[in-house]
Amino acid sequence: MEGTTTLSRITDQAALDPIAEPLSRAIRRAYELAGPAGQYAKNAVHGVWLRHPLHPVFTDLPIGAWTTGLVLDAVATRTHDPAMQRAADVAIGVGLAGAAGAAVTGLTDWSETSGHSRRTGLIHGLLNIAATTLYAAAFVLRKRGARSTGQSVALAGYTIALGAAWFGGDLVYDQRVGVTHAVVDEPESFTAVANSADVPEGAMRRVRRDELDLLIVRQHGQLCALAHSCAHLGGPLSEGTLKDGSVVCPWHGSEFALDDGHVINGPATQGQPCLDVRERVGSIEVKSRG
Repeated sequence: MEGTTTLSRITDQAALDPIAEPLSRAIRRAYELAGPAGQYAKNAVHGVWLRHPLHPVFTDLPIGAWTTGLVLDAVATRTHDPAMQRAADVAIGVGLAGAAGAAVTGLTDWSETSGHSRRTGLIHGLLNIAATTLYAAAFVLRKRGARSTGQSVALAGYTIALGAAWFGGDLVYDQRVGVTHAVVDEPESFTAVANSADVPEGAMRRVRRDELDLLIVRQHGQLCALAHSCAHLGGPLSEGTLKDGSVVCPWHGSEFALDDGHVINGPATQGQPCLDVRERVGSIEVKSRG
């Protein structure tokens, strides 16, 4: 428990912000400078096409491959089998390739965080860079015949990678980065949430009733109802930008279609929940689409 508290205190240090903020801004700027192609690439790297963050897909590769490499090294040390040695080298190479993919996707996702999550992600990334650097050195040492030294360096890299994984788990399970924040307790039958006059043409309004927290939009004579909190990190969509057929979150720029909530532009990868909506006797009513 004390160790966990100490690690948490590290990520509360504002001294990390002068490093994190310029780096985050530079990553976002790099995509912006590429124009529409950059936005397309950014969506792909976030995992919009997958409807799931792409970064976790890549993180499994280095940890799995490097764990396999450790096991093969242990067997090779005992049996002195050259085939096992070569297999361990291949496993390390696969892990390095996976680490490259994890770095690109992780940096892109991380650039769209802030505050405590950004600091935690910075430490997570720095530890992974250290682990990958050690594994790259271990790979070179092995190829040069210094297997024993290479194995020791790989073990050091693996230990650091486990520490990085702890911070990654904290980001997901404690800080809910990469987990949808758009959760709505949708009513099974039509429920009045606002007066028709409260949402004029071309307007969007936040409406709350009991457990419901929704964004109601009237555009081109049609009403749309979406969860108010952005799926990415819970940004208030009512404070965002209303476009023709979509709404853009004010925090990180995620764009969602009004009709069905699908992601048009990330960093969000999961769609915004939508409800059926109708007008009746001067009231706007909603219910689950399920």
